[in-house]
Amino acid sequence: MAIVSSSFNTSFPRKPKREERLVDPVPISEEIKPKKDDSLRPNRWNEFIGQSELKEVLSISVKAALSRKEALDHVLLYGPPGLGKTTMALVLANELGVKCRITSAPALERPRDIMGLLLNLEPNQLLFIDEIHRLTKVAEELLYPALEDFKLDLTVGKGTTARTREIDLPSFTLVGATTRPASISSPLRDRFGITQRLHFYNLDELQMIVKRAADLFGLLLNNEASFEIARRCRGTPRIANRLLRRVRDYATVQSNQKIIGKALVDDSLRLHQVDDRGLDQSDRRLLLFIINNHDGGPVGLDTLAAALGEETATLETVVEPFLLQIGFLKRTPRGRVVTSLAIDHLTSQKEKIIDKK
Repeated sequence: MAIVSSSFNTSFPRKPKREERLVDPVPISEEIKPKKDDSLRPNRWNEFIGQSELKEVLSISVKAALSRKEALDHVLLYGPPGLGKTTMALVLANELGVKCRITSAPALERPRDIMGLLLNLEPNQLLFIDEIHRLTKVAEELLYPALEDFKLDLTVGKGTTARTREIDLPSFTLVGATTRPASISSPLRDRFGITQRLHFYNLDELQMIVKRAADLFGLLLNNEASFEIARRCRGTPRIANRLLRRVRDYATVQSNQKIIGKALVDDSLRLHQVDDRGLDQSDRRLLLFIINNHDGGPVGLDTLAAALGEETATLETVVEPFLLQIGFLKRTPRGRVVTSLAIDHLTSQKEKIIDKK
């Protein structure tokens, strides 16, 4: 239980932290208009492309909560980065017609951070905490009664003068997002009524996402160009939008064409060293090191990290997942092994592979 000084002010007249932001929902009666800035986040279910099973589950829960005029049950979203966990939280807030307060677990270091956040919530408001697996133990313990009973238990004073004070909170919905669900403690994970995983997107969905973003940017892409970006984005909308921005920059400077085609996409992404399977410089560097220096493996993760000058966590969570997904890399008890698929691909890309024979 957290110990708080008796001078603790429960009104929390403080300025919002830089890591927090309050997002107003789009009124249901208003028509969604194309955005004029570079924000590509959808606002409604019909704008959110992909994740059809997740949307069906959440939409039923939203309709039920609205019909009962209650707060939505707490939601835990997990999956690889860039798949739309934050966007899904904002869509949920818009569908519920409430505000969404956004923060991240590293920003909630001290007890008063999480207390101030909870005490300033409005009825049925949605609180989104990114990287929730990084919450401190004290923050977790403060969240337990808040999530279960909408109460905040405080211990005021010290020693023989200590007393417990219970503060009622308005009903609210916590949406937690994480890329590492196994790192969340069981007591916290069990307090989420809805736990859902976001999956990688297929090519059709990614092409639709690219076309939607291009329309918001005012770009004209033919089908081949949008497909080329979709198949190089590693199944991730965030990367698809990032590649589209790079294509837009290249087209603005290097081309006078009104319609962007496959050739221009190829030239643009080749400049940024993204090949036709979505591999970037870091991916190829890892694969080529294993092939050229260790005959294709196996190689231990620590050895790779030391040789490439990267942290083991970076290789394990950022570089390796996509290579494992497409079958270019295997994890074995003895270390990492490059597959024949990767060797064939790198050879076709004319990468420098030393012949060991």
